[in-house]
Amino acid sequence: MLKSRETSAVPSISRGTAKQDLRLLISSRDAAALQHLENISQHLPRLQVSTRLVSNGHTDPLYGLEQLPDFLLLRVSHLWREELAALLQRPVQERPPLLVCGPLEEREGIRLAMQAGARDFLPEPVAAEELLAALARMVAETHSSSSTSGKMVAVINAKGGSGATLLACNLAHQLSLAGDTLLLDLDLQFGSVAHYLDVLPSHSHVEVLQQIDGMDSVALRGFCSHFSPTLHVLGGRENELCLPMDVRHEQLEALLHLARSSYDWVVVDLPRQIDHLTGITLEQADRVYIVVQQSLSHLKDAGRLARILRDDLGVQNNRLQVVVNRYNKAAPITLADISTALQCSELQKLPNDFAVVSQSQNTGVPLGLQAPRAPITQALQELSNDLLGKPVSCEQGLLKRAFGSFFKG
Repeated sequence: MLKSRETSAVPSISRGTAKQDLRLLISSRDAAALQHLENISQHLPRLQVSTRLVSNGHTDPLYGLEQLPDFLLLRVSHLWREELAALLQRPVQERPPLLVCGPLEEREGIRLAMQAGARDFLPEPVAAEELLAALARMVAETHSSSSTSGKMVAVINAKGGSGATLLACNLAHQLSLAGDTLLLDLDLQFGSVAHYLDVLPSHSHVEVLQQIDGMDSVALRGFCSHFSPTLHVLGGRENELCLPMDVRHEQLEALLHLARSSYDWVVVDLPRQIDHLTGITLEQADRVYIVVQQSLSHLKDAGRLARILRDDLGVQNNRLQVVVNRYNKAAPITLADISTALQCSELQKLPNDFAVVSQSQNTGVPLGLQAPRAPITQALQELSNDLLGKPVSCEQGLLKRAFGSFFKG
């Protein structure tokens, strides 16, 4: 039997005010640790704190709750495998944003916590300032996400030169025809989206990240380069060196939240590496495109990348999409080989159209403007239509042509 004790840290809140407050549940098998975490959390305003002391029975910290909390602070015990596995068994929509603390030092434990949706892990003894800062970030994230419908798309190469930047730039252009779009280049050292779209950045993503705490939507748009009124670009400047360790993960999280609240679409061109910056982006993206080509080396690297995304970063299969660039039907590595190796049933194809792509890159003009009727442009339109939830236009055209031929004579 599950024994729990729930107490409210704000008992005098009126019914009308409570609707505006966010609810934090702290769950632990250790009464002293539970009290310590509760005492700290009470100092954050506009947060209702409830505690659950679990003494036996179920390992799911959310078991039996009639209403899920807005946040869960889980102090894991020696049963951390079972506790985190219980959360993983829940549907994604039934897992509130999670903070984890407690005796969790093994790599497996941290990986399970990330898969369960943990935003942060706090080592013990938990410092008050670290816990309050982590809770404040989660509150800010919730307020930001509740006020926006912006979607984020991340594009990453399975192997260098696969075509991720090509896809990111042209997909951003296609999406900008339907709504305000930000193209964000997170390759801090060798980003090239500005060249692909022939824009000259007057400001860089580093400047934005350094000032993000005091920035709003108007300021963000002002720092971006404008390819068109609905397509803005934010990347690095030439001769500006930036290392990943120069950017704190809190800064990137704040930038991503602000971008999603300011734009209908955010397309992120990621470098081919896994670090704290790419990890945050991949975890939060609504859709992740892995760009691969038909060779054995691409296939091996794509398999490793897909495994990392699924097993280590907790990216669900329904958010992963594999794009085969420069597709050749006669290539030794077939679509079936790629599908089997990457455990992905549906693949998207971009045809090999080297001359058209080279001209687009050299002139800085997106394929939708440079060659709107080219097969690769049509394939990119299908990708954007899939994101926008639109029917594929080529099927309608085929139907019209069929009717025209049928009634012609």
